Amino acid sequence: MENGNFSQPSVLTLRFGDLKALRYLYCVIAVSVYLSILIFNGIVITTIKQNRSLHEPMYIFISVLCFNGLYGSSSFFLGLFVNLLQETQTISYSSCLAQVFCIHTYGSFEMTILAVMAYDSYVCICNPLRYPSIMTSSTVFKLILGAYLQPVIIFGCQFIFTVRLPLCSSEILKIYCDNWSVVRLSCVDTTLNNYFGIFVTTAMLGVNPLFIFFTYVQIFRVCGKSSKAVRDKSLQTCTLHLISIVTFILDTLFELLLYRYAPEKLPYEFRVIMSLQFLVVPPLLNPFLYGVKMKNIRTKVIGLFQKKRL
Repeated sequence: MENGNFSQPSVLTLRFGDLKALRYLYCVIAVSVYLSILIFNGIVITTIKQNRSLHEPMYIFISVLCFNGLYGSSSFFLGLFVNLLQETQTISYSSCLAQVFCIHTYGSFEMTILAVMAYDSYVCICNPLRYPSIMTSSTVFKLILGAYLQPVIIFGCQFIFTVRLPLCSSEILKIYCDNWSVVRLSCVDTTLNNYFGIFVTTAMLGVNPLFIFFTYVQIFRVCGKSSKAVRDKSLQTCTLHLISIVTFILDTLFELLLYRYAPEKLPYEFRVIMSLQFLVVPPLLNPFLYGVKMKNIRTKVIGLFQKKRL
């Protein structure tokens, strides 16, 4: 696409609305939340890294999930701090595009990592004798690499279409940039972008959840035939994983549907809070689920703090 006679804005305005009146209070809250995310995820990652007994596929995937939470929350909070402390809430076009790429790949990474974790649980529970030979270090590395490459390639194509769009307006309806918020500012027909957006959304929130659903059908089928001890242990791990999956999918779907189909119909404060769910809740929830609820990690975390006290 060519820009033609359109003047591409170099600075975009973010809609902070009434948040500006109490921006210092919101800044304190944001700093507290972000520090909590950094600390909780950092503790889980450090604990897994420092304990060889946790150098197993399941725990490696958990540390990758926590690292992705740091990546996604940082791509949002760092820009938020800057805007809360300045008089006008703006963002450069290039920074907006960078935030679009980071936030969308974070969301896609989350789904593919959760899908990989579901596969790991499936192999562990349904093929326990073959698990060591299937989930080798090489396989784990390939699964993690694939979990990152798939979103980068799929969303990368959509991102290229977005970058090429000429813009006629400069107001983002949110307090951060996402792909739809930029596309809606375009002066030209965006049908191709919309169709590709549907494809990307289906690939991330359709195919991956279906794969996860299939693996858990098999897992529950096998658990139903196992002893009570094996069943209880398997279901504990699977329940934590399912909570992460369901929470993230619901938060993401709400975020996608809210601003695409009802951007002005709900109270502004409610829209802001709900649009932040998928950027705040999973990075806070995941380290709690896996760091507190999983006995092996919880024991090592307690041991890590006891060593520091001594």
